[in-house]
Amino acid sequence: SSYLKIHHEISEREVFTNFTPPGLLQKKLCGTNYPLSICFIVVNEFCERFSYYGMKALLTLYFVTYLKWDKDLSTAVYHAFSGLCYFTPILGAIIADSWLGKFRTIIYLSIVYVIGHVVKSVGAIPTVGNTDVHIALSMVGLILIAIGTGGIKPCVAAFGGDQFDEEHVSERQKFFSIFYMSINAGSLLSTLITPVLRGDVKCFGGDCYALAFGVPAALMIVALVVFIAGSSLYKRNPPQGNILLQVCKCIGFAIKNRWRNSKHEPKRKHWLDWAEEKYSKRLIQEVKMVLRVLVLYIPLPMFWALFDQQVWVYKPKKTTFSQCVSVHYSRFWCIPVKDHRLKLSSHCPRQTAFTLFSGSKVVCQEKFEDQKAHSLIIYKVDTNLRCLLVSGPQIKSTEPNNSILITHLTSQIVAHRMEDVKANSVHIAWQIPQYVLLTAGEVMFSITGLEFSYSQAPSNMKSVLQAGWLLTVAFGNVIVLIVAEGAGLEQWKEFVLFAGLLLGVCIIFSVMSVFYKYVEPENMDKINLEDTKEEDEGDGKKSSMMLDKTGKSTKL
Repeated sequence: SSYLKIHHEISEREVFTNFTPPGLLQKKLCGTNYPLSICFIVVNEFCERFSYYGMKALLTLYFVTYLKWDKDLSTAVYHAFSGLCYFTPILGAIIADSWLGKFRTIIYLSIVYVIGHVVKSVGAIPTVGNTDVHIALSMVGLILIAIGTGGIKPCVAAFGGDQFDEEHVSERQKFFSIFYMSINAGSLLSTLITPVLRGDVKCFGGDCYALAFGVPAALMIVALVVFIAGSSLYKRNPPQGNILLQVCKCIGFAIKNRWRNSKHEPKRKHWLDWAEEKYSKRLIQEVKMVLRVLVLYIPLPMFWALFDQQVWVYKPKKTTFSQCVSVHYSRFWCIPVKDHRLKLSSHCPRQTAFTLFSGSKVVCQEKFEDQKAHSLIIYKVDTNLRCLLVSGPQIKSTEPNNSILITHLTSQIVAHRMEDVKANSVHIAWQIPQYVLLTAGEVMFSITGLEFSYSQAPSNMKSVLQAGWLLTVAFGNVIVLIVAEGAGLEQWKEFVLFAGLLLGVCIIFSVMSVFYKYVEPENMDKINLEDTKEEDEGDGKKSSMMLDKTGKSTKL
């Protein structure tokens, strides 16, 4: 009976691991070991990334120019949205591994994703309600998009890895490279196309944000349709219960049991071994595997903190402007004339008047609009001075020009004389080496991280560990915000700070990697089955899961 029990459990696990739709063997791509199903997954990822980055490329501009938010609020909402998109993967991973499975989780959250895009696009139509309605629709849309994109992030990568048999390790590694290429291709095309749709196409009497957001929504619908179209080809591993809750209970019981009995019982090899009285050896070994990887990920957010320095971060100035207008300034140029005085007076909200005197005589009196550039031409007619105010581009003069910047600070009007200095120019080609190195580092780091997170995860926690990898991006963004808002450093000093910190992290990570015990993917299920067999037989032998006793246990 013991043999039949073990045989039944092994057979049941084999069915779970290699579950395919009834009566259908997995089709291969052009006679290779690549499953045909990965084509639908890669195309789905391309369309989804086009949708996400296309919308995100316009987000800050949309806040400032359409919703009329100030830069402080726009920047805060933008970074809050970006952070939420990388914190929600843990939610999608829990749903996928514990409840719905990866396939249904991707479909259901993609529908939420599509609804968010549609709501966001409707909020950009000027004829739909007032500003409050636009803000409400935009925020609801962004929250739904964050839940959708974050929820499917860990599931799609792990679901793609599930399509490969365990013996096709090299093909699966190449798949993650192709998968990441589709991510970058979608983001590149979208950031080029959607700004053109906004600026070059006019609708409702202005920039067409509705169209620029509508196209990413259409691409997300295409992504969902493509993914569903391949449903008959996918290999699907069913969920195996609330595994994350079991993991938390196992860790909690081990800590509690160790605290109570460590003084009275012999010391155990690992602190999680104190959970053996209640939980199976297999679960304990799987928790050890996950925790080893998560500990290895602790220094990695610093990479993303440095990588995100290529993204513009607005730092609000501490000047408080008049409540009359948000940014209240004007600029005009004048040819210098001796013995003249300039008197300024404010006509809130949109105009400032000035009077030019020569001695006690009024030469001219003009009004100019705030937030626009003006040229003040002062000239002589016989012996009398005259002036002419011209809006628009600066009038060129052979004589030296003075620039005066007029600002409204609270209730005061201040004129600042500015010297016109010829701008320095650096050819844009000087940025090519930096971007080549940044891109090379990011590609190697990201692809390796995706594959490593999949290969080192137990079969029932693939999505959870993918979510843990994505959390490094979220915490990297948090580090950037803390340093940018709290340190108050100049931009070049921030670059040097982040580069120095990452150098230190590289050294720390190198030391940590020496002590990491690598698990070969092809041995993962074999080790788990051996542990299950030993546990059921109750022979008391040491578990073969101990990684230092496997033939291929270490890899630097």
